[in-house]
Amino acid sequence: MRKPWLIGGVGVVVAVGIAAAMAVGHGSAKSTLPAKEGKDGKPEVALEFSPAEVTQPVMGSMPTRIEFSGPLVAPSTAVVRAKAAGTLLSLSVAEGSRVQAGQVLGKIDLAELDSRVAERNAMLEQAKAQLAQAERNHDSNLRLADQKFISPNALESSRSALDTARAQLNAAQAQLNSIRVNLRDAALVAPISGVVAKRHVVPGEKLSPEQQVLTVVDLQTLELAGNVGTHEVSLLSPGMTVDVRIEGAPAPVQGRLVRIAPAAEAGTRSIGVTVALANPKETYRAGQYALATVVLPDASQRLLLPASAVGSTSGQDHVWVIENGALLRRAITTGRRDGSTGRVEVLQGLAPGAKVLAARFDNLREGAKAVVAAKAASVASAAASAPNLK
Repeated sequence: MRKPWLIGGVGVVVAVGIAAAMAVGHGSAKSTLPAKEGKDGKPEVALEFSPAEVTQPVMGSMPTRIEFSGPLVAPSTAVVRAKAAGTLLSLSVAEGSRVQAGQVLGKIDLAELDSRVAERNAMLEQAKAQLAQAERNHDSNLRLADQKFISPNALESSRSALDTARAQLNAAQAQLNSIRVNLRDAALVAPISGVVAKRHVVPGEKLSPEQQVLTVVDLQTLELAGNVGTHEVSLLSPGMTVDVRIEGAPAPVQGRLVRIAPAAEAGTRSIGVTVALANPKETYRAGQYALATVVLPDASQRLLLPASAVGSTSGQDHVWVIENGALLRRAITTGRRDGSTGRVEVLQGLAPGAKVLAARFDNLREGAKAVVAAKAASVASAAASAPNLK
């Protein structure tokens, strides 16, 4: 009874051995190369990167962007000053009030100036009387000279006195006109149309000549003054369209480059540029901060990579590529960089079809095995079609 059982057991063992041999033979056919072993003797596991972590350089244009910033200023700004000493009696406008050119803004007590006008008027009348007297004397002397009653020297003296009286009358008239001009200028009137930006004094204060009273600004046109590097200014020219983004504004507005300074500022290697911005509705105010961008088109096609894929070591730019199933570090030469789009131009060191790691990873080793994982859709379909083994 034991012999059949032994024969059956030996048959089972032989069958298992044959199946194992067939399985080993099938696996060696799929991989002709022996598995690479790590330091611990175990096969090295390949690094797997998702498709989102791998990119390829593409050809495209990279417009040049020149940016500069600064506060908005109102070029049409006028300061109303007191032209004569006196007490400020009233101000008819406040900060934010709209005024028109020539509008009376306030009143100053000009009693001292009025008295000077009266004094000059009196001096003018005196000069007129002296001139009339000199004319009468000279006419009388002319008749006497015709009758040989006075000498030629006396007649000449009479003529000189007449000329002096005329000169004194002209001087008195000029002095009166000057005082009247001062009186007219002493009136507080708006020099331009605009908005009152600031009141520097209040009624009741004693004003001195040239003291600031009001500041009036015209907001119809604003300007942005900024600085650009000396290496960029040659790309700009007056008349260029400029995109201006103003703080608090939902969208950028267009301005126009109107002025470029003729020389660089000392110690900064930057040149001042000015952008004019139309503001017909007075939406924006002087003092708001703004960022201006000039976009210059690029006619060339360049090899471009995401900036996140480019690393730098000791001043040398490099990327990591997957080539023949292994990680390789490639030194590259870069050109233009566009911070707004996050792209870098590659001049040398990289082929257009290379598989480049799109992000920076730590502890990468050159020569390590690496693969790109299949897309999620392919993985899902493969899992669905696989047999359910238990």
